[in-house]
Amino acid sequence: MSTLKPIVRRSTEEIATESMREYILGGRAEVGSRLTEFGLSESLQISRGTVRSALQRLTGEGLVRLVPYTGWEVIRLSGHDVWELYTLRASLEVLAARLAAQKMNDERRQEFRAVFDGLSDACKNASSRRIRDSDYAFHQLIVQSAEHQRLREQYRLIEQQIRLVIASSNALISEPAEILEQHRPMLRALIAGDADEAVKLIEHHALEEGEKLRRAIEENSADR
Repeated sequence: MSTLKPIVRRSTEEIATESMREYILGGRAEVGSRLTEFGLSESLQISRGTVRSALQRLTGEGLVRLVPYTGWEVIRLSGHDVWELYTLRASLEVLAARLAAQKMNDERRQEFRAVFDGLSDACKNASSRRIRDSDYAFHQLIVQSAEHQRLREQYRLIEQQIRLVIASSNALISEPAEILEQHRPMLRALIAGDADEAVKLIEHHALEEGEKLRRAIEENSADR
């Protein structure tokens, strides 16, 4: 008998949070734009209380903030914010990469190849959402493969902000194929179990792409 997948029950708040999260990460919500509980409840056809709960969750994820006497707004990352995120991300992923490479086995190699294939397919189809998700999935797998619970917990705290940085960084790249080629040498080093090379490549990637984004944000701010 074929196995049926269990039905996963989700609350309205979870669905609303996911919808609003994608609205922000997908770039459809302008940075710094105001989010009103009334407007969101009308658009999503849910109660303002549910919207408020979803906004509070997104605030905890670092995607939204509550401005006193003004209301909710989409987070606007400054150059310094980006610097903090990419340096922290690099530190966590460097440790994860070393441990992941040292623990590499055939099962993990298959997982990395599958995730890379997903990124390749997303790049071929030029789907910005799929590229973002597949890009993040690659780095998330590095962290998971480290088999370091406390490291995973720390990474999870900034998960959505890392997604935002990845989406913003990828938006600066005109050819999706370039994103794929950035990850190919990292894949090779990891599946080869070459910890030193994996660490070097992953640190360089996080710092270089993060610095490009920081400069772009600061240049854009100076032009205003």
